[in-house]
Amino acid sequence: MEIGKTVIISRTDSIGDVVLTLPVAGFVKQRWPKCRIVFLGAEYTHSIVDCCPDVDQFVSWTALKDKPLDEQVQTFKDLNADTILHVFPNKAVARIAKKAGIANRVGTSHRIFHWTTCNRLVNFSRKNSDLHESQLNLMLLKPFIDNLPPTLHETAEKLHFKAPQLSPELAQLIDPQRFSLILHPKSKGSAREWGVENFARLVEILPQERFQIFISGTQSEGDLVRHSLIEPYHDRITDLTGKMSLADFTAFIARCDALIAASTGPLHIAAASGINAIGIYPPMRPIHPGRWCPLGKRVKVFVAEKECSDCRHTMQCHCMQSITPEEIRSYLEEISR
Repeated sequence: MEIGKTVIISRTDSIGDVVLTLPVAGFVKQRWPKCRIVFLGAEYTHSIVDCCPDVDQFVSWTALKDKPLDEQVQTFKDLNADTILHVFPNKAVARIAKKAGIANRVGTSHRIFHWTTCNRLVNFSRKNSDLHESQLNLMLLKPFIDNLPPTLHETAEKLHFKAPQLSPELAQLIDPQRFSLILHPKSKGSAREWGVENFARLVEILPQERFQIFISGTQSEGDLVRHSLIEPYHDRITDLTGKMSLADFTAFIARCDALIAASTGPLHIAAASGINAIGIYPPMRPIHPGRWCPLGKRVKVFVAEKECSDCRHTMQCHCMQSITPEEIRSYLEEISR
């Protein structure tokens, strides 16, 4: 089956999820080089999608979702799309796509509302799968491409990402004589966290003459760690919290040497940008690194070597806490030689 001249990829959730969806665009472009790809996403992910050369147009679901239904339908009609891939199931988007008369409407059969809004149902479940999230995203191409899913290596090769140019003003913050390291301690509640006290200890034990340390996050995240991480170590770190747009932060990440975080968007940006992306993960399914590790050639994941569900009903993870700052320091010293 041909996918058509224009394809909409619908992924209206967060940054990391969007990064792991970009290989879908890469696979479509490889198979159908002249196909026009439209990405429907949340507005705050716009600058991330712009980093992918395989995407031809971004449509903001944030701007569209509160408009009258007839305007939403007309917007979809104006895209002249032949296919929509509901990578992230969204009932409203599925309803609009059907009313707009898009010929191929592809969604998972595990969403009841897709039974009435999609005409190409793919039978797979994310919840208990052993596949990586990026491989699961590619399953939506099954009506058009055989031999899915590809290996994780093949999937990663289709993640094409080019960070924006860093401004001279921000570039001046980076000391070319030292190993530039971004610490991203918070996750806006989207992931189990390593703990501010562990990041503080890491700051203490890394030699200043060798490592330049930046603390990143939103303004509110900066407020959460200000008294325990930013103020006590103001002479050893540079505070970036709340001081950059996402586009500027993406450009800044790409110019640094490494980033450390839990399973968050900035970690996926770092991996896609080609720098050292160091993730600290729980060993619990389905949030373990087998499902959510970043895609890139310089990825290192720290995770306890066991299966554990002790923290399923809490955001505190003892297994993550068992990973010591000294272990992270050893790895940083190794890659910074």
